[in-house]
Amino acid sequence: MGLFNRLFKVGQSEAHSVVDKLENPIKLTEQGIRDLKKDLERSMMAIAEVKAVAIRTKRELSEYENRAISYENKAIQLLKSAEAGKISPQEADRLATEAINRKQEAQRGAETANAQYQQLQNQISQLGGNVDKLKSNIAKYENELKMLKARYRVSSATQKLNKSLANVDASGTISMLEKMKDKVAQQESLAEAYGEMAGENTSIDDEIEKALLDAPSAAAGGELAALKERLQLKG
Repeated sequence: MGLFNRLFKVGQSEAHSVVDKLENPIKLTEQGIRDLKKDLERSMMAIAEVKAVAIRTKRELSEYENRAISYENKAIQLLKSAEAGKISPQEADRLATEAINRKQEAQRGAETANAQYQQLQNQISQLGGNVDKLKSNIAKYENELKMLKARYRVSSATQKLNKSLANVDASGTISMLEKMKDKVAQQESLAEAYGEMAGENTSIDDEIEKALLDAPSAAAGGELAALKERLQLKG
């Protein structure tokens, strides 16, 4: 829910309420990830800017340190020149004192630059940690988005399937099938009944015709009579 809180700047309970009212939370998550990537881009730019300042500060620190060393060397050379008799001791002391003053100024500048540099390094480290955390969150949300899309597709397909199964009777499919079965059974019974009725309703003319068709021919009858006479059988 941290992602949704970030997007809508609302409390956790309000975020839940907003999400519950959404028809498709995938779009919300995609927008949230896009916003986080924009934040990441801005954070990377901020780190680059701070690093640029840190580089300049480190360069200034190095310059101050080199300047302090240079003025110290100059003071030493002035004292050696006075000792060698090249310049008067008073002039050497005056100039060496000025060189030491410049050295001290350079040291103070180096201390200030060093403090700024350390502070910038801490900011860079902190920003880097935030960027790493942001990258981790983006990767996490992108993985969650993939899972959310997969779950959404599965749940949508399951919902449609279950809805279709739930509405089978409502659409009358099973009812029509049952009616069709009854109709076919009735037709079959009716056909069987008509067949039986056809056998029962044979007319006398039909019986006569059938007997004539089944009766033996005249030649066969004569041969039968001759056979009976030979066998001395009575018809």
